[in-house]
Amino acid sequence: MSDWRPAASPAVLRLRARILGRIRAFFQARGVLEVETPCLSRAANPDPHIESFRLAGVSRWLHTSPEFAMKRLLAAGIGDCFQIARVFRAGEAGRRHNPEFTLLEWYRVSWDHHRLMDEVDALLGELLDAPPARRLTYREAFLEFADIDPFGTDAAGLRARADEAGIAVSGLGEDLDAWRDLLLTHLVEPNLPRETPVFLHDWPASQAALARIRPGTRPLAERFELFWRGMELANGYHELTDAAEQRRRFERENTRRHATGLPPMPLDDALLAALDHGLPPCAGVALGVDRLLMLAAGVDDIRQVLAFDWERA
Repeated sequence: MSDWRPAASPAVLRLRARILGRIRAFFQARGVLEVETPCLSRAANPDPHIESFRLAGVSRWLHTSPEFAMKRLLAAGIGDCFQIARVFRAGEAGRRHNPEFTLLEWYRVSWDHHRLMDEVDALLGELLDAPPARRLTYREAFLEFADIDPFGTDAAGLRARADEAGIAVSGLGEDLDAWRDLLLTHLVEPNLPRETPVFLHDWPASQAALARIRPGTRPLAERFELFWRGMELANGYHELTDAAEQRRRFERENTRRHATGLPPMPLDDALLAALDHGLPPCAGVALGVDRLLMLAAGVDDIRQVLAFDWERA
């Protein structure tokens, strides 16, 4: 017989409702407009690390984030906006992942990523009574917790550091970012302070995704990630507004997909047209609501904060 019962307790589901209400109150008090955009799109996310669900029989994909549609609203002049969206990512199921989950995404016009970190910090304080977050550059975090400079070390040096730490892995070759990611997940993230949230900002330019790149002797991606109590909670950008550069990045990602045997994804021409029309300078961030609820409820499995997880749906 099928297990019909909810995964989360009634107490946690009531906590979920309170948290969602407080999120809306937080943004309403700050004059940020709540918006809704479609879950279905003609385009998909070309990021090789994210897999989209395709609906059989129709040329539509379930979105992995409301980002592209929200940027079209920004280009149309909507101004500061937020959305609490159901999003979908194939192949992501486990203690901290569910293929269908809730994402809070918001954008602030004329802000950079540093000012947006201030607001993320304020939201965590409001919702979880969190202490002020610590801020580290990507390089500072590697020096402190992995004892290596991620920018001044080649792939062979990063491989040697992994060997020294007893991290057994093969097949990364000379992929510098793959070695950086390995050390980030195995040495940096597990050793970040647990008593306070931590922002890592100023990432390698090669990992800019949809962020601006700040020029200099060492170009850096103007993005941040937020970690607390062993979990990644949020990913934010000082947003790229250049349509031609965004198209180049999408095409590079599809090239990487092809190189790893993944099918290319259809590009979001509507987003590119919106960027070409003119996306205002802005910063945006996506925050995992279910993981936030895990912290609020004091649980360590995402299924404990979902009414029905992937297996019970």
